[in-house]
Amino acid sequence: MSEIRPLQAADIPAVVGLFQRTFRDGGKPPPPALETYLRWHYLEGPVCDPEIASLVHIASEGDISGFVGVNVLPMRHGQRKLRAAICGSLMVETRANDPMAGARLLRTFLAGPQDISFSETANALSTQMWTKLRGVALPQYSLDWIRVIRPSAFLLDLASRRAGAVRLLDPFARGLDRYLRGRMQENEMRWSGVPELWNRKGGLKVAEIDHAGFAALLDPLMRQFPLRPDWSAEQLAHILAEASQKPDYGEAVFASVSSPSGALVGAFLYHTRPGRMARVLQVLALPGQAGSVIDCLIGDAARRGAAGLRGRTQPALLAAMLGRRVAFTQPASTVVHSRDEELVNAFLSSQGFFNGLAGEHWNRLAGERFE
Repeated sequence: MSEIRPLQAADIPAVVGLFQRTFRDGGKPPPPALETYLRWHYLEGPVCDPEIASLVHIASEGDISGFVGVNVLPMRHGQRKLRAAICGSLMVETRANDPMAGARLLRTFLAGPQDISFSETANALSTQMWTKLRGVALPQYSLDWIRVIRPSAFLLDLASRRAGAVRLLDPFARGLDRYLRGRMQENEMRWSGVPELWNRKGGLKVAEIDHAGFAALLDPLMRQFPLRPDWSAEQLAHILAEASQKPDYGEAVFASVSSPSGALVGAFLYHTRPGRMARVLQVLALPGQAGSVIDCLIGDAARRGAAGLRGRTQPALLAAMLGRRVAFTQPASTVVHSRDEELVNAFLSSQGFFNGLAGEHWNRLAGERFE
């Protein structure tokens, strides 16, 4: 008989092997750094809770054939303290004699003691399993947004993911984008999204800040959401430190946006490399200021040489993205499950804060190869 039980330290080598075969190059052995990281991320770090543990599926032969990675997220709904669980890596070894292993893993996870459960990386099959278990897909949280800044560099970056040799065309792409920018000087908004006139008139100010400075801005910028994270200082410091270590994505940029008088307007966190697609992890804005903050983000990325921007939506940003030459795609769904209907309804009515730092993409499994 197969069984499901909490992850133990002795399970990590088998889980790492399963992770390598499922998400990376199964023809190569997993790097030792990946084993070290998975042990820390799912067993020892500040976002772990032994009461809401990651789970392994043990096949009838006694080996590990499935895994669901779980991290905890303290939240609050008004004055009510909550424990949320984030379902990260869900993987199952293909076995004809046990096709329901994935469903049993997910059912066991959802039956845990947490008040609310999430995933922001559910593929079509996972989404179907969640909804069959009374989970709900959240379309307004499930879109990736893309904004092209340098068209030639953007196309070259896409092509290089299939054939790295096309990077030899970088000089040509840069020259073509300089030509295109020259043709757009009369309407700078079409190029970067931020009119140069704003800076000349002393408009919104973008200032690069450190981890601690960014952490201090989160509470005032999230107060508008009745259902929101309630991190401890240790947890938030851990998440921001992890979020900054994504060498495949480039340099981490933590920035604040303020008015001419110095009043806080918003903040953003993204990773960028010149000539490549920048990855946006978090955009925060006061009510009514989302468009201005997005414009500042696009302008900052353009100044740093980014080919474009890609990030995950939140409902508070969607309306402001319309009219800013933003395209949308849906590589995965954000899903939520709770036995408390009020909590699910908070997300259905866009009153909850999730994705980005309150999600899965802050960890180093996205953006680092562990070679």
